[in-house]
Amino acid sequence: MPAALLGDGGRVDGMTKQTRAVPDGDLCLAIGTVSRCQFTLHGLPARKPQGWFPVQVNFRRLDRELPTPAHAHDGDGGVDLYSAQDVIVGPGESASVLTGVAVQIPPGYAGLVTPRSGLAARHGIGILNAPGLVDAGYRGEIRVLIINHGTEKFEIQRGDRVAQLVVVPVVSQEWVEVEELKTSDRGPGGFGSTGR
Repeated sequence: MPAALLGDGGRVDGMTKQTRAVPDGDLCLAIGTVSRCQFTLHGLPARKPQGWFPVQVNFRRLDRELPTPAHAHDGDGGVDLYSAQDVIVGPGESASVLTGVAVQIPPGYAGLVTPRSGLAARHGIGILNAPGLVDAGYRGEIRVLIINHGTEKFEIQRGDRVAQLVVVPVVSQEWVEVEELKTSDRGPGGFGSTGR
C-alpha cells in the first residue's frame, strides 16, 4: 500500500507527518495540526472530501487598523492584501505599496502576490513583477509593486485592496550540472517557434 512509502508519523521540517485513508480510498498526507486529508499522494484524479482543509499560515499585523488578510469567499485561492498608505500612480509609472502584514509561509510552500482582476480590467493596474514571490523564510513586510498600464493616474487609498496572496506547494529541488541534456522533440525551440 502506498502508505508504507511514507510511513506513519515522523517529522517533516518540524511538523508532524501522518498518512490516513479517506472514505473514497484515496491516501492523503496531513501536515501540522491539520487532522484531515490535504493532498493525494498519487497522480490520479481524486474525489475531494467536503470542505477545505487549510494549511496554517502564521502572520503579523504590522498595521492593526487594516483588515485581517482573508478569503473573500469560501474556496477562493487567495487572500486580499490591503494598502497601508495613500499612493498616486501615474500612467506608465510604478510604486512600491506597503501592506501592513508579514507572514510565515510553512516550509514546502511559497506565497505568490498576484494582481486583482477588477483593478486590471477597470484601470489597467497590475503588478510589476507578477507574480511576486514570498519565500518561506521571508519575515519582512509584504510590498506590492503596483504598475499603471492605463492612460490616467490611479489613486490608491489606505485600506484599499491592492493584490492577493496565494499560497502554493513547491517541490524540493537538487540542481545537477551535466555535460549534455537529454534530447526532446521540442529541443531549443521557443519565442514563437510554433507559429502565430
